[in-house]
Amino acid sequence: MIGDFRGKTAFITGGASGIGFAMARAFGRAGMNVVVADIDLGAAKAAVDRLASEQVKALPVLCDVTERAVVQRAALETIAAFGKVHVVCNNAGVAVGGRMGTLRERDWDWIIDVNLKGVIYGFETFVPLIKSHGEGGHIVNTASMAGMISPPGMEPYTATKFAVVAMSEGWFQQLAPLGIGVSVLCPGFVRTRIHESGRARPDRYGGQGEVDPGVGATLQEAADNVMHGLDPDIVGARVLEAVKANELYIFTHPEMREYVEARFKNILAAFDSAAHSDALKAKSNDKN
Repeated sequence: MIGDFRGKTAFITGGASGIGFAMARAFGRAGMNVVVADIDLGAAKAAVDRLASEQVKALPVLCDVTERAVVQRAALETIAAFGKVHVVCNNAGVAVGGRMGTLRERDWDWIIDVNLKGVIYGFETFVPLIKSHGEGGHIVNTASMAGMISPPGMEPYTATKFAVVAMSEGWFQQLAPLGIGVSVLCPGFVRTRIHESGRARPDRYGGQGEVDPGVGATLQEAADNVMHGLDPDIVGARVLEAVKANELYIFTHPEMREYVEARFKNILAAFDSAAHSDALKAKSNDKN
């Protein structure tokens, strides 16, 4: 866990815009050096210029989170620039959705490689570096409220986000004895460009262009949902607050509690059904 943030270093993937940039700003204002890692180096450099105007010391780094070697190279650049890293935000993410049967294999490959494997690569690359200096640290993995509930048409996205929540829960327990915290960020709609994920889609996953993000019946509805969301800077401030408090779950939309409670209610009802199951009672009687 981190006490004083001043002079320490934060590494943030997808840091050039949206929630990533908001976290960079929040950690920078807390006195940290910031590494803005992004698949778009030009955007990362522009973000660093904005941070510099706010007296935040920052470094732009090219980072495609789908390639482990590239993440490792970004880590080396971070250590070369600042010596140590303390906070790592595995934040880069994309959205693909649509009705069942409409998704292509490369859609699944892309969202799993970015949203799931990107978190794994960031975690496995940086945790040994944090452990090595013994000063404590924190990992923030960006999931979503879609890691808590599963709206129809968002299955590729929710599959990756549920996985990020599950991994974070396990890592939280493993790293606590080492003085390293883990948080999983689960926001609702935030004013980012997640609905325009196709703008940065590499050729091997189908190239740039419009993709159905699964957050609206139409692309316009998806854009409306996202662009009427929460200000990213509020999310960044909430993340800083939660890291200071070593919170595992970081929620930004308390009004969505009822949807999670509805899911849990169904799960508990299923346990009640199992408790009264004739089939399970018969199996228990057979053992006796």
